Amino acid sequence: MESPIIMLDDRTDQATRQMLQKVVERKKKFDRYKLRHLLVVYSTISLAFLYFIYLYYTILEPYSYSFFAIFSAYVNQSINLYLLILTVGLYGLMNLLKEKREKAEKEFHALRCEIIDKSKDLWKREEEWKSRHLVFEMMKKNYDINLFHENK
Repeated sequence: MESPIIMLDDRTDQATRQMLQKVVERKKKFDRYKLRHLLVVYSTISLAFLYFIYLYYTILEPYSYSFFAIFSAYVNQSINLYLLILTVGLYGLMNLLKEKREKAEKEFHALRCEIIDKSKDLWKREEEWKSRHLVFEMMKKNYDINLFHENK
């Protein structure tokens, strides 16, 4: 369990600390998928751009007099097949990571909204209710998780 969550002692009970820990874990999972997706998007765009430049200078420019010559030159070089497979594979990975990122974001947002909705049940006693804003501020400051409002 994260040390700032453990240090909440009398402000929350054990079940609430577990919920806060789970929302932190889901936020980290979402951030991890978000970063991976971004890296693969930039890699895919860069590779596709470099591949098209390579095709232009090695195939299109020298053999531009005939479509058959362009096709023959493209098929004769096996590197073109490998680069095409790599580019399409990166594109597929980009779409897969996008789906995983969206799923992780949905799980994170659902748990965050559940904590917000159940805040009256989680902080039942009067002194807990009065100190809950300190818990929310700690979550915002340490983990960038807004528990004050349901909107993102």
